[in-house]
Amino acid sequence: MSELTTIARPYAKAAFELAVEKGAIESWNDMLFFAGEVASNEQASAILAGLPTATAQAELFINLCAEQLNEQGQNLVKVMAENGRLIALPEVAQLFAAFKAEYDKEIDVDVISATPLAAQQQESLVATLEKRFARKVKLNCSEDAAVVGGLIIKAGDTVIDGSVRGKLNRLATTLQS
Repeated sequence: MSELTTIARPYAKAAFELAVEKGAIESWNDMLFFAGEVASNEQASAILAGLPTATAQAELFINLCAEQLNEQGQNLVKVMAENGRLIALPEVAQLFAAFKAEYDKEIDVDVISATPLAAQQQESLVATLEKRFARKVKLNCSEDAAVVGGLIIKAGDTVIDGSVRGKLNRLATTLQS
């Protein structure tokens, strides 16, 4: 996984810089997402792997994505095919999305609660987290009965465990010490 990230990073960075320069970040994000989905499809990967040359792989891939790729997107696919890197396209799409989120000052936040959060609770939580992280927050809410009560908030490397289960675990650890 980290090897693919290392391979994909220069392609994602170059694509992002071009997208910023052209003012086409959203269209590039859509293109790369679609291309990444095609590249991660098992049937498409098997067919592409069976082709004898990089040019044939690029042509087939471009034909599969003809409606979605602009000229620069097609050039990216050609370069990646020539370097035997089409397998890294899903990772390129993920890295590009991360660059876009950083550029847009957005952060995805996973919130786990015992019961579904009401719309008002979500709005309040978003406002609080936007102040804390100084970014636009996109909530991904899920439920887990093991939380018992409270919330577990995960944003990048930051984890805020305000759940009853977490508090009980910390209390048990303290009592055992």
